[in-house]
Amino acid sequence: MYAEETEGVVIRVEPHFLDEESEPEDHRYFWTYSVEIENTGAEPIQLVEREWRITDARNRTEIVRGRGVVGEEPVIEPGESFRYTSAAPLPTASGFMVGAYTMVRRSGGRFAAQIPAFPLDSPYGAATRH
Repeated sequence: MYAEETEGVVIRVEPHFLDEESEPEDHRYFWTYSVEIENTGAEPIQLVEREWRITDARNRTEIVRGRGVVGEEPVIEPGESFRYTSAAPLPTASGFMVGAYTMVRRSGGRFAAQIPAFPLDSPYGAATRH
């Protein structure tokens, strides 16, 4: 598991390679990643936007931006967590992801909660450090 804390928000990510969804002969590799966002601060926060940088083994990067996550813009109370699972395909057997969530405090103000970088490694490529 990979974790990072920003301004009282702890983000933990755990990637999983899905062999049954991947087709190496067609250069299609598929991962899921589970995210936990924990509010260790003193006031409610809301996740309103996301930005991911997804980089494959050939160093090609795709930037994905959008409102919320998995169709939600969750409000996370102090001491509570929000969890979700999503997926990412790549044309190479490895890569990595990193990003940030835009959070809004109930009292006002926005900040970027950093998502830790994490590898997307499969058994079809040499393990690499990202």
